[in-house]
Amino acid sequence: MGQLIVPDNWDQLRRHTRARIALGRAGVSLPTREVLNFSLAHAQARDAVHLPLDTTALAGELAHQGFHPLQVHSAAPDRAAYLRRPDWGRRLDEAGRATLLAARPVGESPALVILVADGLSSLAVSRHAPHVLMELAGHLPELPAAPLVIAREGRVALGDEVGELLGARLVVVLIGERPGLSSPDSLGIYLTWAPRVGCNDAGRNCISNVRPEGLSYAQAAWKLAYLINGARRLGYTGVRLKDDSDTPAALASP
Repeated sequence: MGQLIVPDNWDQLRRHTRARIALGRAGVSLPTREVLNFSLAHAQARDAVHLPLDTTALAGELAHQGFHPLQVHSAAPDRAAYLRRPDWGRRLDEAGRATLLAARPVGESPALVILVADGLSSLAVSRHAPHVLMELAGHLPELPAAPLVIAREGRVALGDEVGELLGARLVVVLIGERPGLSSPDSLGIYLTWAPRVGCNDAGRNCISNVRPEGLSYAQAAWKLAYLINGARRLGYTGVRLKDDSDTPAALASP
């Protein structure tokens, strides 16, 4: 009697990736184990999209690191509206605008503002954002003094309005990325010089797939610090600011 499950010749490669490769087969179908694993991953991805961000717990954790978080909400009143109307997630509600205008520093504009937004995976933000910021503080000791904003129902472009209202020269957005079937908790980081409403994605730099199974916290913080220093030196971000953080010259710099 032959084997019930026929293994795939690439099976040995599975230990190097969480991607769905070398699943094998049972007759002309997938093995039951793989069908169940797929259903579980699909459910985890859906949960990641709909799970609300615990902003109170996140604010407490970031306050413990020395930050002074402000909490705001986008113009999307709830999760259902956020998913149907991406444009609402790119702008603040009236209360959020009032909060940031009241918190705008008097005198010199802040060099950097940080926005932590739930995006499409609150899991990613709650699990990884505090660790990335802790690593980043090792490269930028002034980081805890930077204004930090936590937003519910936020999109990447919400950082443009947040940065503009606070008068920032540079905004960093840490946000949950769209979940994949093997990565429900992937964090994305976006960097924009001279943020203002109406900026487009060509003016941003992106670091993606930040999580222990992807780009590590230390690697992400190093790349982000490199890009922040480059933006400050050159006065721009986006397609003109190249990520050369992995070159020998960059790695050899202090």
